[in-house]
Amino acid sequence: MLSHLLLLFVFAVSGGFAVPGASTAAKASVVIWTGGVPPQGITHKDDFGSHILSISHREKSGRVEMHETKADVLVIQSGEATLVYGGQVIDPKLDRPHEIQGSSIQGGTTRQVKAGDVIHIPIGVPHQFLLAPGSQITYLVVKIVDSENRSAK
Repeated sequence: MLSHLLLLFVFAVSGGFAVPGASTAAKASVVIWTGGVPPQGITHKDDFGSHILSISHREKSGRVEMHETKADVLVIQSGEATLVYGGQVIDPKLDRPHEIQGSSIQGGTTRQVKAGDVIHIPIGVPHQFLLAPGSQITYLVVKIVDSENRSAK
């Protein structure tokens, strides 16, 4: 049920509710991640233009991320962490074009997340996972590219 809701959300956000014409259907390909992992391995990302799919696994806290042209939908598959979001990025640095990373978040909101949780992080919202020692988290990432910035991925 959760996977069906996620697919509906991704299609709705990407404008995918239109019935594709013959030319669109001929170009489209179905991608299946058997067992929930890309055939190329867990570090692989599939880029579909309007969205990017990947799996992330963490065994320690991550750096702050803020995406200028992408929203994130995260589906927690296993484990748990503290999600910090909003606020201000401390020590911001441009990691890649339109991707800012930092050391921490000042004034953000914290929320415990666990397996089964689905999270939407809008464009421009700083976010970070904090993990307790010995804990881990694995999650599906759907990066939804802003339609006005598709060439600026």
